[in-house]
Amino acid sequence: MSNSTVHASILTVEQARDRIVEVIRHVGLERVALSDAHGRVLAEPIVAAYDIPARDNTAMDGYAVRAGDVEGATREKPVTLEVVETLPAGYVASRRVEPGTAIRIMTGAPMPDGADSVVIVEVTESEGDTVRVFRPSKPGASIRRRGEDVRAGDTVLLPGADLRAGEIGQLASLGRPFVTVARRPTVAVLSTGDELLEVGAAPEEGKLVNSNAFSLASLAREAGALATVLPIARATPEDISAALVAASEAAVVVTSGGVSVGDFDFVKAALDALGAETNFWRVAMKPGKPVVFAELRGKPFFGLPGNPVSCMVGFHLFVWPALRKMMGVVPDRWMRPEVLAELAGDVRSSGDRRNYQRAVISWRDGRLVAETKRAQGSGVLSSMVAANGLVIVPEGAKHIAAGETVRVQLIGEIV
Repeated sequence: MSNSTVHASILTVEQARDRIVEVIRHVGLERVALSDAHGRVLAEPIVAAYDIPARDNTAMDGYAVRAGDVEGATREKPVTLEVVETLPAGYVASRRVEPGTAIRIMTGAPMPDGADSVVIVEVTESEGDTVRVFRPSKPGASIRRRGEDVRAGDTVLLPGADLRAGEIGQLASLGRPFVTVARRPTVAVLSTGDELLEVGAAPEEGKLVNSNAFSLASLAREAGALATVLPIARATPEDISAALVAASEAAVVVTSGGVSVGDFDFVKAALDALGAETNFWRVAMKPGKPVVFAELRGKPFFGLPGNPVSCMVGFHLFVWPALRKMMGVVPDRWMRPEVLAELAGDVRSSGDRRNYQRAVISWRDGRLVAETKRAQGSGVLSSMVAANGLVIVPEGAKHIAAGETVRVQLIGEIV
């Protein structure tokens, strides 16, 4: 694609995202200990080698009995049974439940031979070596059947699954001390501009603290990647080119600033000088119209705007799905999820581009409600604080009234 074609085109959000994920490739696999697998993406099918549970067991403390023995039992006319054994969890009964007998059994213990029901302890009264039962118990009552959770040969987890607490527990139950996962891509985060100060530096008039690098690195880590913040690159072609060369050691390069059309926006020129293949650099969205996507030395490169909100919104829309694809996540989970929500107040937009407005999404009286932040400027970083959704205002829409339903891209947990 020629530079003139790239520079002349402006893409929709969907077109830009499609171009990105089309060229993104997985970063490889590795085998990790189960204790280190939380938050990783599974890269192998998990097939159960045995039934879980391995045999019928009791779901409650009580007495293992023959259901026919306690049929008709009532408080007024209890059934008395001989208790021949007490069975804790983790042990197998040495006796069989014969007619007229019972075995005291604890939750999780395997069912003894001869028993087909468990009478819960709350409807019994023990006395010496006997127990009185005050309520009948049907066959199968309070019993967890063999293979009820998992059967041998079942495919329990598929590649692309996020390994969270439930998945980790399931792997442990299947006796898997190690698991194959996708590698986590390394992300180099680079901010550019003479106006920037490193965090902790003494304040200077006209200067801004480099917050973008830390916001972007945090987002990369939320996506599951490994992020490194590089020193600020000053606004000269030489400094930016050298910084980009250093950044390209990582699997993904993310920069902020220097991608617009100002006299000191040198990132695109530096990319050209380094032989990068630029795919696009403008997207019809607000905030964050100037977004560069290129391949720098074979690595995905994302040039995001310098305004704090613009770069974070651009990350959510474009870098997030790229990282998720690189880690082997299934396609329908590359993007942050979308929901429908009711607007808490009126929303206004210029209408010339699709607008992503920061909002807090919450449940109210059983429905999702989106309350947009009062200040929506691309430089208002505080609008991202506590925001967990981006209200999507379509192209052409200048006003959406309170109470109307809108699409929202979630960027955090619903509160």
